[in-house]
Amino acid sequence: MSKSENQKPKKRTYEMDMCNGPVLKKILIYSLPLMASGILQLLFNAADIIVVGRFAGDNSLAAVGSTSSLINLLVNLFIGLSVGANVLAARYYGARKSVALSRTIHTAMLLSMLSGIFLTVVGAAGSRVLLEAMQSPEEVLGLATLYLRIYFLGMPAMMIYNFGAAILRAVGDTRRPLYYLALSGAVNVILNLIFVIVLKMDVAGVAAATAISQCLSAGLILRCMMRETGSMKLRLKLLAIHREELVKIMQIGIPAGFSGILFSLSNVVIQSAINGFGNIVVAGNSAASNIENFVYVSMNTFYQACISFTSQNVGARRYDRVNKILLASVGCAVVSGLVLGNLAYVFGPALLGLYTTSSIVIQKGLTRLSIISTTYALCGVMDTMVGSLRGLGYSVLPMIVSLVGACGLRLLWIATIFQLPQFHTPQVIYYSYPLTWTITALIHIICYLVIWKKLKKRLAVEEARRKRETA
Repeated sequence: MSKSENQKPKKRTYEMDMCNGPVLKKILIYSLPLMASGILQLLFNAADIIVVGRFAGDNSLAAVGSTSSLINLLVNLFIGLSVGANVLAARYYGARKSVALSRTIHTAMLLSMLSGIFLTVVGAAGSRVLLEAMQSPEEVLGLATLYLRIYFLGMPAMMIYNFGAAILRAVGDTRRPLYYLALSGAVNVILNLIFVIVLKMDVAGVAAATAISQCLSAGLILRCMMRETGSMKLRLKLLAIHREELVKIMQIGIPAGFSGILFSLSNVVIQSAINGFGNIVVAGNSAASNIENFVYVSMNTFYQACISFTSQNVGARRYDRVNKILLASVGCAVVSGLVLGNLAYVFGPALLGLYTTSSIVIQKGLTRLSIISTTYALCGVMDTMVGSLRGLGYSVLPMIVSLVGACGLRLLWIATIFQLPQFHTPQVIYYSYPLTWTITALIHIICYLVIWKKLKKRLAVEEARRKRETA
């Protein structure tokens, strides 16, 4: 038998050893596909807004765009639970605890399905009431309600994809979720064009297109996990809620999700304040916010990288790499925020022109970009510090800091400074963002330094005890 016949075909692996090798290089290899995935996921909503803005009018644009803060408010708790699943899976993977890893995966995926069903019921039943509470303009209320009710039919699929992708990210696989989103994103754009331009379905068409494409990405992620081997394999018959793993997921995930809710709540209050300036400002704000989201997800990939890398290294007890991971992640987030945020403003007129042909709407959008987009790097620092703290197992602390340092200050800003007649403008609302990012980032840095000092003392005690036992 020849040598070539003896050789088994090498299985392509998507996993990554985050506990050895160059930190910056591996973070970039991990993050770039994740960045592309985030951008593609945003294209779901961007395609909705661009198509309705160009082919259905400014009221439809405002209706779709004004729902984003409400959607985030409702889904962020459960997205936070996927963060908990990511941290726990990465820790067990780093510690080579295969049974616990398998139990975590099956608990998380069942939790995703239950979360999606719950969101569908709440979103479909409460859409109009919540939009009215946000003071949505009367001329867009009906369209926005219709969009949300159809959009929330895709929530089970969205949750399945996000939890599944979080599990894959925990072991370093950011490429396959990218492939699945590329396919479902293309389907979403094609269906948008058919439903809106050909079938004249307006906002109902873009909502249906998004829900259908989410089902496709969820199906692909489930197929991927069911074809895995070993402890990473998803077996539908083993889906169950394992109490120990659920508690650990929730210990990390609920504070993470609650932090997201707090930010979304402050954004809902800000959106309500913006709504008071009429549909032209709402449309410009919505388009600019959508552009900024592309900058945000680019920076946010380094937050996610920081969580996964830190969690794996904590599981493997490679604490010597934690600071290197943090510094590399913060540096990458700052560079991407500075470059992309300022490019978004420089090319703002052309980018906003993709969403609307109205010059006044474009001008209102540029006002927001000039203040928020150009300072977005501050948000990157804040988020990456949170990622390191959560990777170390501290999830309640950054939640409290976010409550006080960001959300509380934004609400206070709206309730005080913004209410003064001379400061009652959209620009004053926008200035609350860089101010609260800076304050919150500084508090997180202080918290990290205190925690790291305590961690070093604990490790020193453990090392001394180990030496005495082996002496």
